Amino acid sequence: MQERKGVITMHGNPLTLVGQEVKVGQKAPDFTVVNTDLSPVTLSSFAGKVIVISTVPSLDTGVCDVMTRRFNEEAGKLGDDVVVLTISMDLPFAQKRWCGAAGATHVITLSDYQTADFGLKYGLLIKELRLLTRAVLVIDRDGIVRYVQIVPEIATEPDYEAAIKVVKDLL
Repeated sequence: MQERKGVITMHGNPLTLVGQEVKVGQKAPDFTVVNTDLSPVTLSSFAGKVIVISTVPSLDTGVCDVMTRRFNEEAGKLGDDVVVLTISMDLPFAQKRWCGAAGATHVITLSDYQTADFGLKYGLLIKELRLLTRAVLVIDRDGIVRYVQIVPEIATEPDYEAAIKVVKDLL
C-alpha cells in the first residue's frame, strides 16, 4: 500500500496518507461506503451528475462542522445536476444525528468506517488515526476528476470558492 508523508499535518505534526493518490484528469475510482441507514452507496450511484466530495475527519469537530455546513449551503444553490457528498469515518448513526441537529438537507453524508474503501482508493486515509484527511474533490459528469485539494493543515478549512468555481464551470 502506498504511503505519502509530508502532505498533511495536524496542528503542525506530520501525518501519513495511505492509499493511491488521485489526480486531476484521471477517471475517478469507484468505491463503496454506507449511508445513514447502512445501505451501500457507490460513486457510480451518482453517474451523470457533477459530484463534489468533501472529506472530513469527524463531523463532531469544529472545522468539520463548519465545512459541512458551508457545503450544505452551497449545495442548496447548485441545482439538481450537482450532488455534494460528505464522507468521513464517523458511524452512520452519528452522521444522521449530526445532519438532524445541523439541519443539513442538501449534502449526503456517507461513512467509510467499514473497510476504508474510499480512503484507500483516493489516498486520503490517515495512517496514524484511521480517519480521512480534509479534502475536496470535484468529479465531472463523465467520472473524471477535475479538482483535488488536500488541505495541508487538517485543522484549517479548504478553499471553498475554488471548488465551487470548478463546479459552476462544469454546469
